[in-house]
Amino acid sequence: MKYAEPDEARQRWADARSRMESGDEKHTPDGRHRVRHWSLFKLGLVGFEILLKATGLYKRGVRNALDIELRQVTLEFDTLPPAFDGYRILQISDPHIDAMPEFTERISQLVRAADVNLCVLTGDYRFRVHGDFSRVSDAFGELIPAITAQDGIVAILGNHDSVEMVPMFEALNVRVLVNQTISVSRDTSLLHVTGVDDAYYYYTDEARDALEQAPPGFRVALVHSPELVIPAAVSGVDLYLTGHTHGGQVCLPGGVPLITHSLSDKMFATGLWRVENMTGYTSRGAGVSGLPVRFNCPGEVTVFTLKSTG
Repeated sequence: MKYAEPDEARQRWADARSRMESGDEKHTPDGRHRVRHWSLFKLGLVGFEILLKATGLYKRGVRNALDIELRQVTLEFDTLPPAFDGYRILQISDPHIDAMPEFTERISQLVRAADVNLCVLTGDYRFRVHGDFSRVSDAFGELIPAITAQDGIVAILGNHDSVEMVPMFEALNVRVLVNQTISVSRDTSLLHVTGVDDAYYYYTDEARDALEQAPPGFRVALVHSPELVIPAAVSGVDLYLTGHTHGGQVCLPGGVPLITHSLSDKMFATGLWRVENMTGYTSRGAGVSGLPVRFNCPGEVTVFTLKSTG
């Protein structure tokens, strides 16, 4: 695996990200900068929790949250080099792994059976947005050894994550991509993976630049949320892997999401979708946010098998 990374910019990124985190700032691709306010949302969560417990549905929601699936998805591309035919990518998104003590072992059980070429972690590793993440560190210390990935494990940060988590992951031999591209080789062919910083809270133009400046060839984009779908498609990305929405987490029958916490169209809220020549997949995520419940929207970890039709 080869790295093409502007490391001279990494400290500037870390300083800027730290300022945004400490100020509870929200920077989005539409140019808006504002301070995040959570009081009404937290009040709504309290009311919803009371309702679930009063109706006897809370325990069912917790059981649903632990019923995580290992989902297999086959994707065909006429742009994929034949040398990468059958290439397998494991995506773990939004584990919020400290939310429930059972999550670590449940996810570990699923991924032990998944022999893949590359594992990608697409953000939101802790339950809260602030505070200590020692339980996250301990949990990933157990989870990472359960993953078998020939070309290694790469990660990006989500909106629940802190810049301070980067050393934690890299101590576990997980490569954190910060608006950077890696290139995986097979024979004389290359597959490029670009990972960008979270665009839901912490967007900077460096994220868009990273997508535009990735080398030509088959390109995979790792973006925590669907916020950069259009720039990625225009840039020539072939496969966009994302999460953040939890598929809604609490959905109407049929999996129709009520809330996605995304500025993007609801067509990008869950599962497979396509924009121009780009295929995208939005994971429902392995974990939970807000409350430890799910309805009509099971959690997932996903294995993608890439097929070449060219």
